[in-house]
Amino acid sequence: MSDFTPLQALGPIAPADPAGGPLDGYLGHYGLAPLLAEHVGLHVGYVDAQGFRLWTQVWRPTVPRGTVFVVHGYYDHLGLYRHLLECLLDRGWQVVLWDLPGHGLSSGERATIDDFDEYGACLRGLQAHLADDGLAPGPWLGIGQSTGAAILATDALRRGDDGHWAGLALLAPLVRPWGWSQSSWLHRLLGPFVRSLPRRFRENSTDADFAAFLREADPLQPDRLAIQWVDAMRRWMPQLLALPANPLPTLILQGERDLTVDWQWNLDVLARKFPNAEIHRHPEARHHLVNEAEPIRRSLFRELERFIAGLEDSLDPSATRSPPRS
Repeated sequence: MSDFTPLQALGPIAPADPAGGPLDGYLGHYGLAPLLAEHVGLHVGYVDAQGFRLWTQVWRPTVPRGTVFVVHGYYDHLGLYRHLLECLLDRGWQVVLWDLPGHGLSSGERATIDDFDEYGACLRGLQAHLADDGLAPGPWLGIGQSTGAAILATDALRRGDDGHWAGLALLAPLVRPWGWSQSSWLHRLLGPFVRSLPRRFRENSTDADFAAFLREADPLQPDRLAIQWVDAMRRWMPQLLALPANPLPTLILQGERDLTVDWQWNLDVLARKFPNAEIHRHPEARHHLVNEAEPIRRSLFRELERFIAGLEDSLDPSATRSPPRS
């Protein structure tokens, strides 16, 4: 049972009042509280989409440049994205973070989904709800980690060049997982008989403290791998491969020590799907790029900020470019 179960009683997304309540403990546990400031407001609560209650936070500067929708990876939740949130707020962007179905404080069976299309439907429902409430000023930028990158890439490819997204940043994107060709037969064999397998906590970051936090101190970490989720991923992969390319401005960041996704194969696929993509590979980074050790994370964030600065200039030529974080 999560230490933050009382938060599940909160209602629709609304301005936050963290003082003294369960939200205060949540923000403190994940290091988010220091990001609240006089010029940064927070809306928090649930958004109903696709039959799920999605735990959502909107971090809002006084005059935002636009809105970044951050989509986390499998087993993750929004509380783990403090470094990225701080980076984006420093540049003056509003940031929407939300827990995928079955993750964090959102509803749904833990760490699984019937169909990957449900993820995309949740994203579209969330965006529509926030736009109707005036909580999603444009332009819109998407940043996704691993499965989150897969969700954003699928959405963008299905939309085509319709102007919905100003740009995407795909971090350690999932197309197929590491060792897929060797392990897929095992999933097919076990599927009819086994619902889930015990999770193995791999060292997916060069930050030892972050890895220890996931294993020992994060009450929102699932402890099982759902075979149903693997089946849904298997059905999604050929759908992505069949989609037409999109010239959308795209940044792909990838660690060369990543043993979670089949990154070399994935980059080949995504380079064809996003022909205008910039691809930056880091020789030391592993998989969880927003939580790598500080020197590696700083290098990756410089690439991300450079990409965002280029988008800012193209969207608003009069915008003042913020200096990269040192």
